Amino acid sequence: MRYVRCHVDGHDFWGVLRRDNDVTRLTAAPWLPESQPLSERHLVSEVYLLAPVEPSKILAVGRNYADHASEMGGHVAEQPRIFFKPPSSVIGPGQPIVLPPASISREVHYEAELAVVIGSRCRNVASAHAESVIFGYTCANDVTARDIQRRDGLPDYAKSFDTFCPLGPWLDTALDRATARVRCLVNGVVAQDGRVDDMLTPLPALISHISRAMTLLPGDVILTGTPAGVGPIVHGDDVTVEISGIGALASPVVGHQVE
Repeated sequence: MRYVRCHVDGHDFWGVLRRDNDVTRLTAAPWLPESQPLSERHLVSEVYLLAPVEPSKILAVGRNYADHASEMGGHVAEQPRIFFKPPSSVIGPGQPIVLPPASISREVHYEAELAVVIGSRCRNVASAHAESVIFGYTCANDVTARDIQRRDGLPDYAKSFDTFCPLGPWLDTALDRATARVRCLVNGVVAQDGRVDDMLTPLPALISHISRAMTLLPGDVILTGTPAGVGPIVHGDDVTVEISGIGALASPVVGHQVE
């Protein structure tokens, strides 16, 4: 099943996306028990797609693919390296990634990732039970001011700018992670191509590790790491994250903000 957040006629709403590109409106977020379909329907071409989740928090894991850890010049950590991105960094499909002023950062990178959306409140989840708290999956771009990350030695500030977390285009509840691939295309050229199954810390273990520290809430997002091939983006670029079984998340890149 695929779920979307839409904007039409001045209103935001959740919907079910049917295979015929028909969107059936829901009364609430799809993981809530009170969520029910309404008679109102739209063609997906008639609505504006929003980011398919409004998370209370976004957790991310660094260097969860060996080839990416190698290209970053770092070793593979014994435990997952967890950091946060703020909800204010989220944008939806087609919305622009806005580069910071050049005085703040001159080297912004794309990072294609699988995003996992939590469907139920949970804490201390055992790896064996982690599948039960997953609601669905979507595409993500963990945009990063690499020069800031390099300077700070920490990822958080470098990944926290507004527009640095594109998500979309929808939530898919039936992804086959064993066969799914994560790709990034910059101006139509493939820059990243990796297998979800190559994660160093598999998703169930990652959820278990994170939930030992904090309560996860419905709608929270976990970014699962990026394969090798990260690189810079500049004004005028078009960046697309593709995950087989989900779809494509396209983001234009616009120039530095005025100081």
